Amino acid sequence: MPRQIVMQPLRRLLRLIGDFIYPPACAGCSRATGGAGAFCFQCWSEIKFIERPYCEVLGTPFIYDHGEGMVSAEAISDPPSFDRLRSATIHEGPARRLVHQLKYQDRTDLAELMAMWMARAGGEALCECDCILPVPLHRWRFFSRRFNQSAELARHLAAISGKPYLPATLIRVKSTTRQVGLSAVARRNNVKGAFAVSPGSEVDILGKRVILVDDVYTTGATVSAAAKRLKKSGATDVTVLTFARAISGPI
Repeated sequence: MPRQIVMQPLRRLLRLIGDFIYPPACAGCSRATGGAGAFCFQCWSEIKFIERPYCEVLGTPFIYDHGEGMVSAEAISDPPSFDRLRSATIHEGPARRLVHQLKYQDRTDLAELMAMWMARAGGEALCECDCILPVPLHRWRFFSRRFNQSAELARHLAAISGKPYLPATLIRVKSTTRQVGLSAVARRNNVKGAFAVSPGSEVDILGKRVILVDDVYTTGATVSAAAKRLKKSGATDVTVLTFARAISGPI
């Protein structure tokens, strides 16, 4: 008898036991729901997905459709080191709470749902990429946190898309302070020289189209530093894909 047929009843049993011990609840507010990973009507209505029209480089939403291929003034005046940014949601309300639960409350069970939304946002760039890399943590930060939230998202995203997952190719060689509370200039200085390609792994990205995964895009200092290192190591195209993006509003 095929192994998957034997395992299916076991998985269903384990799911039932899990639902009994931890009843399904809204991922945004913890109200009871009909199934795991679901949202109550209120939270679902408050999630702001980022849809076109938006800047083709920075993914910044536009109020009006300015036509295909439109680029924002910010992207023109200060071009990023990556080729494009795509994010699934705006970083507020239930989406912000999802990020917080994953990052600070060890809710790694939320990563698959979040990655599904990211896959939709990644669109063509995800379909055409050669590999998926997470923004790495420094080893001391990893030991204290026990997991890398960006790696959890990237791992599920690779499983969804069928693309190679390369968690050890990009490494963080500089232990940086937390970015929260720092100015934009301080953030850039904080992560300057923080990343490197693991020795012997250059072939992983040489001439490749790379998806770089992080949980939230704020000023872009961290992913810009990482993307710059990937480009210097031979990557031909870098798309930054995040679950959420901090934004003041459409332009």
